[in-house]
Amino acid sequence: MSQIGMIIEERARDIGDFLVGRVLPFRKKRMVGPFIYLDHMGPVTLPPGERFDVEPHPHIGLSTLTYLFEGKIVHRDSIGTTQEIAPGAVNWMSAGRGVVHSERSNPQTDKEEKSMHGLQIWVALPKEKEDMEPEFSHVRANALPHWTKGGITYKLVAGKAFGYESPVPVHSELFMVEMKCSEETPFTLDKELKGESALYILEGSVEACGETIGKGRLMVTKEGSPCSFRLTAGSHVILLGGAPYPEERHIYWNFVSSSREKIEAAKTRWAAHAFPKIPHDEGYVPLPGSK
Repeated sequence: MSQIGMIIEERARDIGDFLVGRVLPFRKKRMVGPFIYLDHMGPVTLPPGERFDVEPHPHIGLSTLTYLFEGKIVHRDSIGTTQEIAPGAVNWMSAGRGVVHSERSNPQTDKEEKSMHGLQIWVALPKEKEDMEPEFSHVRANALPHWTKGGITYKLVAGKAFGYESPVPVHSELFMVEMKCSEETPFTLDKELKGESALYILEGSVEACGETIGKGRLMVTKEGSPCSFRLTAGSHVILLGGAPYPEERHIYWNFVSSSREKIEAAKTRWAAHAFPKIPHDEGYVPLPGSK
């Protein structure tokens, strides 16, 4: 019996002046555990004069997780944070009842060639925390648990897995693990991992149940069943998942909530310019369909 529940292929999406590969949400699989959004940025090289520029935009009801493999991004938000993120570190922002943020290249690098490669992820907040006060946390690369076992190098980006816990201050039961191997290596999902799980293949491929799943695809495993597979030589994958929520999550643009009414209220607030402002960043992304 196959241990694979679904294979999702990333689709090209435009996030302004930058193309990404969108993996979640998918029409037949909206979430994996509490993970509701997964974009793969790059790899891309920006020539001198071009920049990564995501202007101020709002969020409610979710936490954003930015994780880079190459390049740097400057995060600014309406809490008052200014934080540059480098490869291997984590920017974690919990929007709660409402926050605004921007993500841009450092202006000091405008005349330089720049590489950009990373993941932009949203994690839906538990229902009881959807109205929490916004907060931001930056965790350095060397503060994340990392180890090697059975030919695989691991880094625990967020949550709990394999007896380790990341210092990223998550609000639900989840795990996100970066895995790399230089040689073909067998692997079995830890039975201690709770809830749903999926593997996103960045490089290389995964062999499971007689199938080979190549890069740019998300392999969702069947919940509750043991899953064994092989990572091919040179593979680089992200294992993520966790306990699903009992309530449905609605998503509109940058808003996530268990309540459609809260999303409608957020739309009205943003159109009325009633969200908090980012100090020294006056940009504005209009609500979709508005002028």
